[in-house]
Amino acid sequence: MSEVIITKRKEKCENCTKQCKKKLTDEAVSLELDGDVANGEVSSQPVLLSACLSCDGCVSEEENQKISQQSLQEINRVLALNKKCDSSKHKVLVVSVCPQSLPFFAVKFHMDVPAAAQKLCGFLKSVGVKYVFDTTLAASFSILESQREFVQRYRRRHSDAHAMPMFTSSCPGWIRYAEHVLGSLVTPHICTARSPQQVMGSLVKDYFTRKQKLSQEQVYHVVVAPCFDKKLEAVREEFHKSLLHTRDVDCVLTSMEILHMMERSNVPMEDIESVPLDHVFADITDTRMMRHEGRGSEGFLEHILKYAAKELFGLDVNEIVYKTLRNRDFQEVVLERDGETLLQCAAVYGFRNIQTLVHRMRKGKVPYQLVEVLSCPGGCLSGRGQAEGEGGRPDRAIVQQLEEAYSSLSVRLPEANPEVQRLYEDWLEGQDSPLVQQILHTHYNDDTESPSNTLGSHMQW
Repeated sequence: MSEVIITKRKEKCENCTKQCKKKLTDEAVSLELDGDVANGEVSSQPVLLSACLSCDGCVSEEENQKISQQSLQEINRVLALNKKCDSSKHKVLVVSVCPQSLPFFAVKFHMDVPAAAQKLCGFLKSVGVKYVFDTTLAASFSILESQREFVQRYRRRHSDAHAMPMFTSSCPGWIRYAEHVLGSLVTPHICTARSPQQVMGSLVKDYFTRKQKLSQEQVYHVVVAPCFDKKLEAVREEFHKSLLHTRDVDCVLTSMEILHMMERSNVPMEDIESVPLDHVFADITDTRMMRHEGRGSEGFLEHILKYAAKELFGLDVNEIVYKTLRNRDFQEVVLERDGETLLQCAAVYGFRNIQTLVHRMRKGKVPYQLVEVLSCPGGCLSGRGQAEGEGGRPDRAIVQQLEEAYSSLSVRLPEANPEVQRLYEDWLEGQDSPLVQQILHTHYNDDTESPSNTLGSHMQW
């Protein structure tokens, strides 16, 4: 769906079940799945929670009100305030663009990713945005902290029943499902590293504002993301500073919403000035646009596996070989030495495959130490905020173009980024400081016992 529309909300989405309303017991859910899983795959049953934020079963009235403020109307309101004489109400607008959104603009603009990024930056600055960043820098922190946490968990696996497997934590749709449906079965296993979006929120509202001699309240931080779930992540309570009345991320807009904003401006593409993206440090000389390893979703599995292979076993892994299990969204990776399996990992995308994983976990048959989990089939590039086709399914042709555009960028390891190392010292007082845990990590809740709220207002995603 191209944008958030305030309209008559469906009471129940077409994929919703009683599990979504939390009325089934764990045993009933297990029985429901029994017989549908064979050789690690789920048969062609209706997909549960494939659109888990589409109906009133998962989003409370308070959350709905907060999410409704994350819209083009709100951005236009802030921009309009900045044009008025009362400078005390003016905001410094900062936009952070996810690397999975940039290929969308490259495809739409018929340009390569760096050129499209500069056009996007030029447009945003022409309407009143002060700074435009790429969140690849924040993703580097999320990857590095996930790597370190995995090694720590592995080393205590015999004394901590929740240490293994470790599930990645960058996907808010997956986190929502884990907290509200799966609860304590899964939440202790989720990596505590913040997602790239929320690391970027901390970086902008904490470090960058201080460097610019601004208060956090003066800055209005917008993230451009490929999926709508990121809006819900931004309003989590742990990312809200109540005393300052500000959030790390004030507003999330999808790639398609930004495209609509550009289309409504009626400014021809050739008339938009190409402007380089901003950097946290003004003296950075290498301004090339880079990406991380992986299949379009930051490559957490690949980075963590390579790091763990070196730290735990002294092995240098140059190439990751995926073994596909019936579909490309459930794949395994095995690290071996002399015929011995050292680590077994999986990339699990889409709720159909997530349910297979959860079913195995209920039975104690998860062989993995690490699982990269994403709620969108195909990963972040296939997010519903930029790649949705007819019937709510990803547009395969668009996704293929996005993958090609994304893979055209050069790869840089997070460890090799000088900005990251500099920020660990200047911002976080070193990699082992208490600030790292405070700023780069978070916690997860078991909300499975909470009563479901009924929405008063209506929103269709």
